[in-house]
Amino acid sequence: MIEYIKGELTELTPAMAVVEAAGVGYALNITLNTYTALQKTGIGHEVKVYVHEQLVAGGRDDSFTLFGFSGKKERELYRLLITVNGVGGNTARMILSATTPGDLCNTIASGNEKMLKAVKGIGPKGAQRIILELRDKIVSLGIAEELHATAGSTTSAAINSETRDEAVAALTALGFSPAPSAKVVTEILSQNADLAVEQVIKMALKMIK
Repeated sequence: MIEYIKGELTELTPAMAVVEAAGVGYALNITLNTYTALQKTGIGHEVKVYVHEQLVAGGRDDSFTLFGFSGKKERELYRLLITVNGVGGNTARMILSATTPGDLCNTIASGNEKMLKAVKGIGPKGAQRIILELRDKIVSLGIAEELHATAGSTTSAAINSETRDEAVAALTALGFSPAPSAKVVTEILSQNADLAVEQVIKMALKMIK
């Protein structure tokens, strides 16, 4: 089992990071919180990413996917989310991308369903199930606002196609169709031209139907 990967950050998008260690490039599916943390370190620098391995077997093609997290707390929260019936790896990643781990813990601990229901694939019953099954576990974990993501922590130039394309690509990787994603991203950037790409994605996750 892979606990973490430590090496040079060679590629980074809001949905994926590639870390090269001992001559091997590991592609890791990441959350927006981890993206923000890795962006601060920067391409070409050494990073340490905690790993969750997902093996899907039994179908026509087996798959092996790595999910990466900037800290153990976020990974621990991710692993709790996927224990809930109906919450798969991609849905858990979307939930963690829509908010910070600390805010998500507060949401679950307080029984607030509104944010959870805003995530694609999470209906009223799913939100209730997450809260019911994880509330006590979240409280015992004591996850605080220790992750590196803060809104507006990065700066972006005036609206351009690069920002739009990167946001749409990330949303597509999360399972959304490109056309509606592009429409929502364009709408967001037309009203907030100086938003960083991770902020655009967080807003889009709450708007795409």
